Amino acid sequence: MSADPPDAGPAPDAFSDVFRVYEVRREGDTIHYYGAPLADYQTLMREVWPRFENSGYDVQLEERTGEYVLVATPEREAGFPTTNLVLFMLTVLSTLYAGTGWYYVQDVLSPELLRALPFTLGVLGVLGTHELGHYVLSKYHDVDASLPYFIPVPTLFGTMGALIRMKGQIPDRKALFDIGVAGPLAGLAATVVVGTAGLLLPPLQVPDYILNAPASDLVEIEFHYPLLLEGLSWLLDTPLHYPNDPAVVANPLVIAAWIGAFITVLNLIPVGQLDGGHILRAMLGPTHERVAPLVPFALFGLAGGLYVLTDAGQAVFLWVLWGFIAAYMAFRGSAVPLDDGPLDRRRLAVGAFTFLVGALCFVPVPVTIG
Repeated sequence: MSADPPDAGPAPDAFSDVFRVYEVRREGDTIHYYGAPLADYQTLMREVWPRFENSGYDVQLEERTGEYVLVATPEREAGFPTTNLVLFMLTVLSTLYAGTGWYYVQDVLSPELLRALPFTLGVLGVLGTHELGHYVLSKYHDVDASLPYFIPVPTLFGTMGALIRMKGQIPDRKALFDIGVAGPLAGLAATVVVGTAGLLLPPLQVPDYILNAPASDLVEIEFHYPLLLEGLSWLLDTPLHYPNDPAVVANPLVIAAWIGAFITVLNLIPVGQLDGGHILRAMLGPTHERVAPLVPFALFGLAGGLYVLTDAGQAVFLWVLWGFIAAYMAFRGSAVPLDDGPLDRRRLAVGAFTFLVGALCFVPVPVTIG
């Protein structure tokens, strides 16, 4: 085995005080430094990261078959975001298709399809604003982040959200907090804007072919609105639904706002790589590792309570599914910043406020389809 310096990347002696290298291997453009850590994770990464970054490499500490290895991959030049653009265009199409149902468009292959454009703008506006919040704060803290990847799905809503990819190390808990909290707060602001527009715009008239159709031919969809939208409805003195007039329904932008609120709730689940996990990890520090395993049990408990007390089988399935997702994320762990110093009181207050407003978006049974 050899610890000779690689052709590129830092020499092992450059960080020998925190990681003793006994073998260096190259696989394509990737360099593997096998060795023994001489410091804790934060100290080690805080020391080695600048050296690799100056050489044009990202670096991660991994454990492979009982051996520790620093895996250095070259930083790629940012090219044209083809994948991002293709996914965005597909999501435009999928949300337009979903919106045709809310606008009662019968011929989806005609120009009438464009009647659903407000719904598409509302949904993508909320999702895009959310991800833009993450992106801007990532750049502010010099954390490499991709453009948003939208997720098109031709369902009732046309999408399963969007995400950005962060590469490299989070420098400190302030950066972790700022990046994590920026998305939900920006998305909530956009949700309020879209919800206000939806409430102020005229409601839709249900066409006669729907009103006169046999009940067996229809799929009934009932949205249960969170306190955030109920409060907005009260402030604007405009109803979210019209129970006494089946021929009138709220403007589909209200549904776009509901989607924004629902996605905010899911993102604020305080575990793993979700926004809520980043925020709580930054607020609590390593103590978060004792809190995160409780989250799946809370979701399973919610599902169990709904199963016993209601007949909301779809909601039971939803929270069981997210219980398993949260369990997996808790097992994988949250992001660990290089500097684990505590947050200031202002950020702690903002974090508490974010979870409080997020709670106003929560509904145990979000939607009933029957």
